[in-house]
Amino acid sequence: MENLPPDLLIGASSERPVAIHPKMANRHGLIAGATGTGKTITLQILAQGFSDLGIPVLVPDIKGDFSGIALAGTLSDKLAQRAARVGLHNPTMRGAPTVFWDVFGEQGHPLRLTIADFGPIMLARLLNLNETQTGVLQILFRVADDNGWLLLDLKDLRSMLSHLNQHRSEIGPRYGNISPASIGAIQRALLNLEGQGGERLFGEPAVTLEDFLQTDSNGRGVVNILHAARLYRESPLAYSSILLWLLSELFEQLPEVGDADKPRFVLFFDEAHLLFKDTPKSLVDRIEQVVRLIRSKGVGVYFITQSPLDVPEAILGQLGNRVQHALRAFTPRDQKAVRSAAQTFRANAGLDTEQVITELGVGEALVSVLDEKGVPTPVERVMIRPPVSQMGPITEAERKQVIGDSLLAGVFDQELDRESAYEILRRQAEQALSASTAQTRTQEQASRDRAPARSRSKSGLESMAGSLGRSAMRSLGSQLGRAIVRGLLGSLKGR
Repeated sequence: MENLPPDLLIGASSERPVAIHPKMANRHGLIAGATGTGKTITLQILAQGFSDLGIPVLVPDIKGDFSGIALAGTLSDKLAQRAARVGLHNPTMRGAPTVFWDVFGEQGHPLRLTIADFGPIMLARLLNLNETQTGVLQILFRVADDNGWLLLDLKDLRSMLSHLNQHRSEIGPRYGNISPASIGAIQRALLNLEGQGGERLFGEPAVTLEDFLQTDSNGRGVVNILHAARLYRESPLAYSSILLWLLSELFEQLPEVGDADKPRFVLFFDEAHLLFKDTPKSLVDRIEQVVRLIRSKGVGVYFITQSPLDVPEAILGQLGNRVQHALRAFTPRDQKAVRSAAQTFRANAGLDTEQVITELGVGEALVSVLDEKGVPTPVERVMIRPPVSQMGPITEAERKQVIGDSLLAGVFDQELDRESAYEILRRQAEQALSASTAQTRTQEQASRDRAPARSRSKSGLESMAGSLGRSAMRSLGSQLGRAIVRGLLGSLKGR
């Protein structure tokens, strides 16, 4: 049997095992280090450790090599020796209950959100809008809310932008000024998002918080893996925005639990620098506030990045459990990162932290965790334990098997398209066109009734003039119809 301590074992120093106390796991954490130093294995150990404690987690898989956690690993002689060195004898190899998610629906269950759930601020970040354009987006959401029009997907958003543009003279006095230039900028940003596959992100059925907060029949927490290789490559902002949306949902929806024995959910942020790059200070401040307060909701947040400098100092100071893999000090910025990483640890008199960071081998790390009283332990040089699940990716056949066996299999496969802002505004446009056409016909009939009877014998010129008049009328009606359709589909032409 596995000789695991009651805490989440990370590894062992030359003197003792080093583990995270479940009660302190919601005090957040950091996994840092250069590429190829072992961060992914540390992440795998923590994710499966939380799962074994009954805590569901969400892990982004950017490189496509994290899927092995779903299957039992193979205990080679080398791994058995490493396990014995950290105090594990004859560990039981096993996979973790796993659910795969993928925005594109290729490597997991389709992950969709609605525009309404995403909200104007996060959407503005995703579209890279300025302050004025963000204000127009907020007006758009407010108008939709006041009219009871659902915002579910991108075509709803385009229809609302056309509606705002066509009716800005009536909307402006009540909600605020709306400029065609701002609407045009938002439309262009939407086109760019669609070019990156953004239409796949928004729609129904949409995921809910409960979809992530699952445990299996044995009480183990589900490891939710967001397959993000393509998403991260094509739209890094969409990737980071999804994680921020989930963080916001956890904070807004979960009740307070106080000082719980263990977290109810753990969220990992890989490539954490994307959360703060080119992000408005107001949003960074909001993230800092949420990270500070969300631990009382029983949520732990763990950032994975190359350098501690990637995380704002206000947030870095809240990360109590830290695993620092090797950093290389080749440039002045690298040297600054090494000094910064060393200074964030509680000093150990027997360890030159700044020097050791550059000497760590693969699978080694400097580790400091919170003790039972919430006090950081002195930093120690630790050999990271081997995982009991498979290292490296699983095959496509194995992935399909895991997806097919999931409790969520088939739930998100078929897209829904219920009535929302797009359908309502299209129906209103059709009704307006129908009423206009009927009124025109009534006026034409009344005009004919008032006109004197015409002679059957018309000159060729009169006949030609009548024919040209009717042709012009048909052309005018056709142009009117096209103008309304263009407006509905997102034309920027004002009235």
